[in-house]
Amino acid sequence: MRSFTLQRIDHVVLRVKDIERSLAFYTSVLGCDVKKRRDDLGMIHLSAGTSMIDLVDVNGPIGRQGGEPAGKQRHNVDHVCLRVEPFDEQAILQHLAAAGVSAEAAVMRYGAEGTGLSMYLNDPDDNQIELKGPAVQA
Repeated sequence: MRSFTLQRIDHVVLRVKDIERSLAFYTSVLGCDVKKRRDDLGMIHLSAGTSMIDLVDVNGPIGRQGGEPAGKQRHNVDHVCLRVEPFDEQAILQHLAAAGVSAEAAVMRYGAEGTGLSMYLNDPDDNQIELKGPAVQA
């Protein structure tokens, strides 16, 4: 028997080619806040609601350990899903378009809370991000 139960994603670490460009994307476009910088490691910790997204420069001390940077044919992860509220599809699409980011139309997908609308977009390093709204059915 396990002595623990999983609660939520604590953090996700993304290796990025241009840490300042990615910092601008995650703060300006997605609304993350900088929690802590570790310039000695080439790492920036960002808040993502109650979780964190860590950006690691692929050319920094930690990033070099992962080899060549990811791209369209070499992924670090398939995607990261970020729960957002409110989920106003048109407002989100307009916000992303104003930031020069394209996203697909929202469709119903299953997530941690149940089935609800979500959409996919890519960050500057082609990491796929899913923005997920509240469940409409458990």
